[in-house]
Amino acid sequence: MTTVQETAAVRYGIWVACPAVGAAAGWGLKLAAGWITTLSWFPFQGVFELVTDIPEPWSTLAALAVGAGAGFVFALFWASEMMSVEVSPSRITLHKDDRTFGFGRDEIESVFADGKQLVLLSPGGAELARETSDLSRARLERAFTEQGYRWRDADPFAGEFRMWVEHAPELPADVNALFTARRKAIARYENAEAAELAREIRKRGVSVRDEKKRQYYRCER
Repeated sequence: MTTVQETAAVRYGIWVACPAVGAAAGWGLKLAAGWITTLSWFPFQGVFELVTDIPEPWSTLAALAVGAGAGFVFALFWASEMMSVEVSPSRITLHKDDRTFGFGRDEIESVFADGKQLVLLSPGGAELARETSDLSRARLERAFTEQGYRWRDADPFAGEFRMWVEHAPELPADVNALFTARRKAIARYENAEAAELAREIRKRGVSVRDEKKRQYYRCER
């Protein structure tokens, strides 16, 4: 079995690097607070005036703590977006968003990368999975081909996708409702929610992909 995942430096380093960068940013803003209060056009003047009113060393400690906390939250978000892929001759398993998705060898016709998305196709052309990650395309291709899976250079059904519009007549009402909910999730940058709604849409026989916040769909065969 071959496992493709982010390097150890990335998986563990974010828990140090992100809080450190956040703390540095907080300290930098604290140092700039006095100067910013002299700029009458700059927004949030009240916040920066409050920072300058806090005595030392508490203002510096607070700036470092808030910045490090923000960095830690970013690290949590980054970790939740990471994906690992386990490829064996009999099964493919994806780990993403604290969830696991498994597919048997007979369920999969081919695999390809669409930008940063890994896509698994069934023998009938349905998309079994379309998951986003920062994993290397070359590493993924090598892992799948070494285990005997067919790797495609591009989506064979790319020309069949159509841009989704409200109440698309070709789609059932429940699928249109999911697309509407997903559009709102995308607008709010709720990536995990948008991904989960896409999985629900695929369960109803419709493939979905995004381009510049626009949703495109393909009715599966």
